Amino acid sequence: MAVEEVLREIREEVLSVIPETEITDIQFEGALVVIYSKNPEKFAEEEIIRQLAKKLQKRIVVRPDPSVLADINEATEKIKRIIPRDAGFNNAYFEPDIGEVTIEVEKPGLAIGRRGAVLNEIKKSIGWAPRIIRTPPIPSKTVKDIRKYTREMADERKEFLRKLGRKMHRGVSDGEKWIRITSLGGYREVGRSCTLLSTQDSKVMIDCGTDVSNTGSPYLHLPEALPLDSIDGVVVTHAHLDHSGLVPLLFKYGYNGPIYCTYPTRDVMTLLQMDYIKVSAGEGRNLPYSSEYIRETIKHCVPLNYGDTTDISPDIRLTMYRAGHILGSAICHFHIGEGLYNIAFTGDIKYEYTWLFDPAATRFPRLEAIVMESTYGGENDFQPSRKEATEQLKEIVKRVLNKGGKVLIPVFAVGRSQEVMMVLEHLMRNKEIPECPIYLDGMIWEATAIHAAYPEYLNDELKGKIFQGGENPFLSEIFERVDSYEMRQNILMAKDPCIILTTSGMLNGGPIMEYLKEWGDDERNCLIFVGYQAEGTLGRKIQKGWDKISIGSEEIKIKMDIETCDGFSGHSDRRQLMNFIKNVEPHPDRAILNHGEEVKCLNLASGIYKKYGIRTRAIKNLETIRLK
Repeated sequence: MAVEEVLREIREEVLSVIPETEITDIQFEGALVVIYSKNPEKFAEEEIIRQLAKKLQKRIVVRPDPSVLADINEATEKIKRIIPRDAGFNNAYFEPDIGEVTIEVEKPGLAIGRRGAVLNEIKKSIGWAPRIIRTPPIPSKTVKDIRKYTREMADERKEFLRKLGRKMHRGVSDGEKWIRITSLGGYREVGRSCTLLSTQDSKVMIDCGTDVSNTGSPYLHLPEALPLDSIDGVVVTHAHLDHSGLVPLLFKYGYNGPIYCTYPTRDVMTLLQMDYIKVSAGEGRNLPYSSEYIRETIKHCVPLNYGDTTDISPDIRLTMYRAGHILGSAICHFHIGEGLYNIAFTGDIKYEYTWLFDPAATRFPRLEAIVMESTYGGENDFQPSRKEATEQLKEIVKRVLNKGGKVLIPVFAVGRSQEVMMVLEHLMRNKEIPECPIYLDGMIWEATAIHAAYPEYLNDELKGKIFQGGENPFLSEIFERVDSYEMRQNILMAKDPCIILTTSGMLNGGPIMEYLKEWGDDERNCLIFVGYQAEGTLGRKIQKGWDKISIGSEEIKIKMDIETCDGFSGHSDRRQLMNFIKNVEPHPDRAILNHGEEVKCLNLASGIYKKYGIRTRAIKNLETIRLK
């Protein structure tokens, strides 16, 4: 059935139960059927909309007609007047493409009012649908810039979503139904994660990452992936560059479709992608893309929350679940056809309660297959618990500081940085390690600010500390942001003990190189690894015992202590991976292993099969396997 005919039938169905005078337009916008009205409050919350959605098997939303929306400047002034002064109004972010305004205040309860009285007054006065959130304790430039950009691109985004809606509702073909996955990168290796999920009617790409050890990009030139504009959607499991770093490259080479990810993933991957091209330019490398294509990525993002289900093609629905790895990381569950097949891609997972997050989710409505990471899947890959890791870090830091040395901790800006910050703040506040400055270099401060902007993605204990307990560990006075070249030089020349948290986590560029050059040959100092070091990276070489390295044209002797605290990894170890697959409900019929060195993928595949009887494979890059 043609798209216009489908939309006409939907219009007729809607008009049969809602008076035509109440409706100004009905459109497909992405997976949604959007009903525009000059009086949306009259029926937006009524049972009639739920009944329509059930009958049409579509997600329906009611939005205010643009003609009833107050001018943004005028609306902002009205919001300021209506919200009680004691609520602490901070800012208002308008989204013209969906007719909503997000209002930041210090005390949300006062801004909402008794039984929503203040909120209703705002809605009646400005026409926009208001959403009240608590002002983040640390302002994020990235979040602010993205919100501003999406507001500026509102008309283009609306046009994009309408085109997407028409493409998505094109219908399915008759004949044989089949499902395949093609491994384009990240299989029997760590880096350049990329998979193509194909059916007879759809193509969806899961992740499109860089390779941290510089052995290449995903195999995007395969016939299955071309032309890129034939792909219905790109789903990003999380923001780390080995999963999201080359998403903007897709737009450079002809892709023009949606990017599905969580809200924090959109913001964090923007931060990391901007830094990626900045560092590449600084090191004289060829840039894979310009900032123009990062902006295209933002414009085409369709953000989701955990638990949201949305159509992403005529025969595929996507739901995202908590992965526990980093902020916004998601296990992506695909429901294919009308109950035909269900497959989940874990991305990177942590199946343990951590200082930041709850463990990865294990319950799904249906599941026939799972594609699962195996970074620490080897039979001897057992990590200490978070408690044990904290104790180990305490002893190392105490020893180094007591002998007058400096502690250098290379970290990924997102995830490990914030966990180590919390541990160090806890230890220093409780006087378990000597007091000294803790310097944050690289993108760590901005990444921390993005965490503060999305408290709903953190575990309950941390949310309580940030918003109720007045003990926000991220705002401790012990942390000092390194915000200039001059400040970094002063730290490098200082004699007193200190702790440095800095990027990059695998020593493949970033501020860490400056500290390593200056401090590497001093036996009093210590380099502590708290995250995974991929094969081929400088971090892995030093971890293996290299005592001479080259940084640029300089040869550096490594005399400082080298320590590893494995318990801070955002990846599950062998025990956690086995427990994860054991507790997944319902049990999948088959498991496909990726994101691990070859021996670890094979070892974990063998272990899962022997213990649980699940058909398991560790496929290679460039393989295509049929699932149905």
